[in-house]
Amino acid sequence: MDIDFSQLTAYQRYKLMASLIVPRPIALITTLGADGTVNAAPFSMFNMVGEDPPVVMFSINKLETGPQKDTVVNVLRTGEFVVHLTDEAMAARMHACGDTLPPHESELAHAGLTPVPSRSVAPPRIAEAPVAFECVTHETLETASRYVFIGRVQYLAVREGLVDTTTWRVRLEDYHPVGRFGADLYMTTAGRFTAAEAQDAGMLEPK
Repeated sequence: MDIDFSQLTAYQRYKLMASLIVPRPIALITTLGADGTVNAAPFSMFNMVGEDPPVVMFSINKLETGPQKDTVVNVLRTGEFVVHLTDEAMAARMHACGDTLPPHESELAHAGLTPVPSRSVAPPRIAEAPVAFECVTHETLETASRYVFIGRVQYLAVREGLVDTTTWRVRLEDYHPVGRFGADLYMTTAGRFTAAEAQDAGMLEPK
């Protein structure tokens, strides 16, 4: 089947791309409102961009009417945010941070998550998250439908024992992030396998 994207609406393109480009990591992002309220929201249009400088990116859809999402407003105003990766233990609370709340109400309190001070930026980290990247805005891009934020990582906080600092490798056996699969579906990383195992199982053709 060939599909001409120029013949589709933006929403139709979104549905196809968001359900086919999967799984996607989820960024649970904290920012600070003008009144000091801690905002937290999950976004799956997110990934690493590079390591020199260390940058990550996420995008947020523009709203056609009314004020933009709190995360957009706060990042544009302050240039600071913290990106958290979610594991299985906090998946339900991450999802709850996507509920619609007034700007003066914190999603962290709503979801039962704990703010702790960051080292280099004003927005707090989330204590329950296994990974937190403290970021400042490196570049902001705009398309017709989205804000694209590229953040430069200032500090990394990880759960105790998750990183071997002698080799700078992550102990992947202890890391269980969740990802976005499409529509209202999430997925775990329980089905891990090596390339050799995939070849033995016939999933990869031998070279």
